[in-house]
Amino acid sequence: MILPSSGVESEYDRKSELEAFDASKSGVKGLVDGGLTKIPLMFIHPHYNPDAKSGSAVSQFRVPLIDLDGVNDNATLRAKIIDQVREACENWGFLQVVNHGIPASVLEEMLDGIRGFHEQDTQMKKEFYTRDFKEKVSFVSNFDLFQATAATWKDSLSWAVAPNPPHPKELPAVCRDIVMEYSKQVKRLGYTLFEVLSEALGLDVNHLKDMECAEMMFHAGHYYPPCPEPELTLGARRHTDSGFLTVLLQDQVGGLQVLHQNQWIDLVPMPGALVINVGDSLQVITNDRFKSIEHRVLVNSESSRVSVASAFGTTLFPSSKLYSPIKELLSQENPPKYKEATLQTHVAYLRGKRV
Repeated sequence: MILPSSGVESEYDRKSELEAFDASKSGVKGLVDGGLTKIPLMFIHPHYNPDAKSGSAVSQFRVPLIDLDGVNDNATLRAKIIDQVREACENWGFLQVVNHGIPASVLEEMLDGIRGFHEQDTQMKKEFYTRDFKEKVSFVSNFDLFQATAATWKDSLSWAVAPNPPHPKELPAVCRDIVMEYSKQVKRLGYTLFEVLSEALGLDVNHLKDMECAEMMFHAGHYYPPCPEPELTLGARRHTDSGFLTVLLQDQVGGLQVLHQNQWIDLVPMPGALVINVGDSLQVITNDRFKSIEHRVLVNSESSRVSVASAFGTTLFPSSKLYSPIKELLSQENPPKYKEATLQTHVAYLRGKRV
């Protein structure tokens, strides 16, 4: 039995609560369906201060919005886009893009497909529930449930499509076709983005692709149910992404915030737009020129939120491959800030600095 948040602290058995929640295979959505009015203790973030959650209401800051129209067929527009992407990656680590080549109908169908998976009968979802992340397709609540100090208000359907995609029959029937189509289109967009990023760094157009920065692509379709006590928990705690680049599709509910100049800025959803952000691995190989920035997701009591994160990397962690800053970016004035090491070592180092 999962204890309510009003339980007595001295009697609280966190391990049992976690194990019971995981064993239910129902996720956070299962808790909400059960009609709870107070969240379990395992979800409470003691250091989360909702009164200081955002500076965007009075801030002049806005995450850069970039129009990709013409990026592949107009040299003048491409040069302008490259400059805009460079500035956004150096100063924000985040941007939104429109006219990216993925039809609005595909974006909407993808959001509907992920929502359809998470809102279907629990028994249908349970067959995909696993913490064995070697599985090509998995449904789980909180990837780090047993390691994190507090759980987040989120369930996730995950699948890797490169380099070894799942067989279509391994994907949930409710979203199978759109998952395959969306994955294909995001992969194509990712290649374009890595070309633009390479040129933004003054490198050959294929430099980052040749480094296998887009060799692996991992997707996670997140579902954030309505929360009866949103002031006590988060949909995603403050974090950075470990890969090279993330492409995020989000619905119009909102909740994503970016830490910019020590303020939490709302990344306001825009119809048809995709959010792009730099990951820790790209920060390392660019010698801190492009910034991997902390972000988080707030939840609300009124409506659920759906998003799809597509992460690009060289391989799933752990890997023995060694990385260091790209030598073409280094000089006497800009010496390497990182020694040669595995990406998981680099990521652990960066996150240790941010604590």
